[in-house]
Amino acid sequence: MIAINETFDGSFPFTPHFTQAPGFNMHYADEGQGAVVLCLHGEPTWGYLYRHLIHQLSGSYRVIVPDHMGFGKSETPQNRTYWLQDHIHNIEKLVLDLNLRDITLVMHDFGGPVGMGLAARQSDRIARVISVNTPLPFGQPELGKALEANTKESPWFQWIMQAEASGKLGTVLNEIHYHILSTLKLNGFEQNNLITNTWIEAYRAAFTTPKESRGALGWAKGFAIGAHIFEEPSDEAKRSIGKLPALCIWGAEDKTLHGKHFIPLFRSAFPRGSVYELPNVGHYSLEDAPDTVGLLIQQFLELTAR
Repeated sequence: MIAINETFDGSFPFTPHFTQAPGFNMHYADEGQGAVVLCLHGEPTWGYLYRHLIHQLSGSYRVIVPDHMGFGKSETPQNRTYWLQDHIHNIEKLVLDLNLRDITLVMHDFGGPVGMGLAARQSDRIARVISVNTPLPFGQPELGKALEANTKESPWFQWIMQAEASGKLGTVLNEIHYHILSTLKLNGFEQNNLITNTWIEAYRAAFTTPKESRGALGWAKGFAIGAHIFEEPSDEAKRSIGKLPALCIWGAEDKTLHGKHFIPLFRSAFPRGSVYELPNVGHYSLEDAPDTVGLLIQQFLELTAR
């Protein structure tokens, strides 16, 4: 767990907040006032991924950025599992504890399955959906084929499967502190000027020991052994969520989650949604192109304001 007041040379200057509603100490940033924008990170990042977007939106919106269990400044309990359904449960508990409504979901990487699980359970609390290089599983019959096809092309998912089969997955990811840069690079960003000592430290600091690496290991292992359970939305949830304003932003150079497999899933769930593919931008599009991503999200929020 990252020290509570750590700002990484001022690059993450946000006041830390915590809830114990999910059964552990869960950290979240909570900046600004207005309509709620809930931002969900993925693997192996944390709320730091959204630092630019917090600055961009918090003048007009209430931006809430939690760290999933085992990531960032959140606790890494040793008596919990770290499967998708656990993370969905945790986010739902946070949302209910803070009584968040009219939520705009912003999701990246495995934040998509977590956020759509929340939408399936609490559809009346969701107002808008924004996908940023993430699959949005929401009961689409073609989901399984998309995941299978993507796995065959993704170096990250291929490595996960091979490492688990050879018994090396835990050995490697329990030491992710030492190879966080290569892990991030394998998943994919295009702008190498991102790499500074501060940036690397921000992304490695949560995983100082094997015990603190359970979040990073859990997501990968859960995929390899089929432990993640996608939340199945009701027909009513499908109808109500499918009518919402929705935006998909995709870094076209993503080698981990290929847009050709997952953008159709977005269109299936949100037939009236808008899609923007960004050239020369990789999987971590919020790092590669923060200004462009932020502008697209700002414009979308303004155009779809109630």
